[in-house]
Amino acid sequence: MRLATIRTSEGSRLHVRGRSGYVDVASESGRPELATLNGLLAGGVAALDVAAGLTSREGREYDETDLDAAVPRPNRVMCVGVNYSAHAVEGGRDANPTWPESFMRSASSVLAPYADLARPALSSGFDYEGELAIVIGSGGRYIPREKAMDAIAGFTVLNDGSAREWQRAATQWTPGKNFDASMPIGPEVVTADEVSVDDLAITTTLNGAVMQSARTSQMIVDVARCIEFFSSFTKLLPGDVIATGTPGGVGFARTPPVWLTPGDVIEVTVEGVGTIRNKVVEDEPAPAGWPWLPSATATGIL
Repeated sequence: MRLATIRTSEGSRLHVRGRSGYVDVASESGRPELATLNGLLAGGVAALDVAAGLTSREGREYDETDLDAAVPRPNRVMCVGVNYSAHAVEGGRDANPTWPESFMRSASSVLAPYADLARPALSSGFDYEGELAIVIGSGGRYIPREKAMDAIAGFTVLNDGSAREWQRAATQWTPGKNFDASMPIGPEVVTADEVSVDDLAITTTLNGAVMQSARTSQMIVDVARCIEFFSSFTKLLPGDVIATGTPGGVGFARTPPVWLTPGDVIEVTVEGVGTIRNKVVEDEPAPAGWPWLPSATATGIL
C-alpha cells in the first residue's frame, strides 16, 4: 500500500494509491479521523486495513506539485549519522563505529517532495544527503531487532539537507541540520508489507549527474538495529520518522566541494520506494549585518 498526503481544496489530506490515481481515505471510508497520516497510524492495524480496502478503487490523478510531505507533521525525526562506511571514510571518521552517531531534526525542517528547496541565506555550504527513512507505526519500547518490522508502518525517501558551516561550528550538529524546510521527504509512505529494504539501490543525482550510489545492505546499522537502538532510550510513537543515514559522495567531501546553489536540481531515489526532486532556490535574505554566521574556513568545510 502506498500512502500520500495531497493538498486539496479542503487542505492537506491523506490518500492511498488506488487502482488508478489516489483515493481520499477519510472521504471514501466515511472516517474523518483518517484524514491525516498521524490519524491513520494512531488507529493501528484496524485503520490501516480500512485504507488497504480502498486500494482497489478508482482514484483521482494529481500533479506531483500537489503532493505534501509524506509525513507532514512527524512527532519526531531521529537520525543516524555516518551510517555507511564510505561516508565515514570521506568524513575522516571510523568506518566501523561501535556506537551509532545520532541526532534529531525538527518537524519545521520538513519539506514537500517536489517543492522548491531554499538554500539557507546564512550558508554557503549547503549539502545534500540522500537517505531511506523509516516511518513508525505501532512503535514501542525495547524493541528487539527480530521484532523491528512489527513496529514499522512503512518507508519513504528523504534528503537530509545540511548547512555544513552550522553543523561544524560546534560539537553538536543541531543548527546545521534544522534550517526550516531543508528536509524534503516523500513522495509516499510505502508500507512494510510491500517492499523489503534489505538491499535496495539508493541514488542521488545533481543536475542529472550521479553523486551518490549505494545499496541499503551497506548500512552499518541496518533498519532493524535502528529500531532497536532508538527504542532503547525512548518509546517509539506512531508517526515518528527515523532517517537511516547517507552513503558516500556528499558535497563537502569532494575536491573541490560541491555545494547546492540556486538553479540546481537535486534528486534522490530509493529503489521500490520512490523519488523526490527539488529545485534549489534563493532563500529570503537575512537582515544586514546579522551577527551569527560561521566561517566556512574556520569550520573546515573549505
